[in-house]
Amino acid sequence: MTPITEVEGRRLALSNLEKVLYPATGFTKGEVLHYYATTADHLLPHLRDRPVSFLRYPDGPGGQVFFAKNVPPGTPDWVTTAEVPRMEGPARMVLVQDLASLMWAANLVTEFHTPQWVVQDAGVADRIVFDLDPGAPATVVDCCEVALWLRERLAADRIDAFAKTSGSKGLHLLAAVRPTPSEQVSEYAKQLAVEAERAMPRLALHRMTRSLRPGKVFVDWSQNAARKTTATPYTLRARPEPTVSAPVTWTEVEECGSPAQLTFQAPDLAPRLQDYGDLLAPLLDPAGAAPLP
Repeated sequence: MTPITEVEGRRLALSNLEKVLYPATGFTKGEVLHYYATTADHLLPHLRDRPVSFLRYPDGPGGQVFFAKNVPPGTPDWVTTAEVPRMEGPARMVLVQDLASLMWAANLVTEFHTPQWVVQDAGVADRIVFDLDPGAPATVVDCCEVALWLRERLAADRIDAFAKTSGSKGLHLLAAVRPTPSEQVSEYAKQLAVEAERAMPRLALHRMTRSLRPGKVFVDWSQNAARKTTATPYTLRARPEPTVSAPVTWTEVEECGSPAQLTFQAPDLAPRLQDYGDLLAPLLDPAGAAPLP
């Protein structure tokens, strides 16, 4: 029988809690739900008011993995939804606004992906993101070198950048910007990616061409497009182990000598949050948002 749990006055049926979703570590669905419940205070502010794209993996990363952008069938009527413009026409998407909605969504077994804008101002970015993606044999260690260059370049434009792991192979850089049309943010991000390639031609790459990527770090500026989304801070990933897109300090980036140093799994996050709090909290403060030059 599926247990019924009450979360903030909402009744939730949380299913298959003993199901192993990550066979490499034995991490179960119940542990997934516990992870989200215990990180909710830090995760929810990064989800709030941003339409969520779900990358679902209900049978674990080794099973079927698929994107779901529209409101899923059976969504409770108390879960907030909103009409969102899309290339193919308006669609209703989920907004994860509270703990009950987060636990409902986590029960679907999903990664959380969000755009760089909030639903009240669709297509107007309040964040800029760079997804640093290493092409083997390059690793996150090489991403760190590119990230440090980008941090200094952004600082020259009075933009403060923050870093998190992708939860996969690479690194994400984020910064708060004053509300700016996504097209302009994309143009600025592309400009910096081109500059990075010129400054580090043997390491950085701004083009997506697969044949150029081995041994280099692709500086993906395109995720600033209004239609694109990026893994939300603190989301679990559909990887062989329960890795997390975890905020990191610049000291950790500077001192990274092996990929293991910037690989974090769900059980690692509670002590990190106790030590650091939310390292990405400045992104949530409009007073810290910088104008694009």
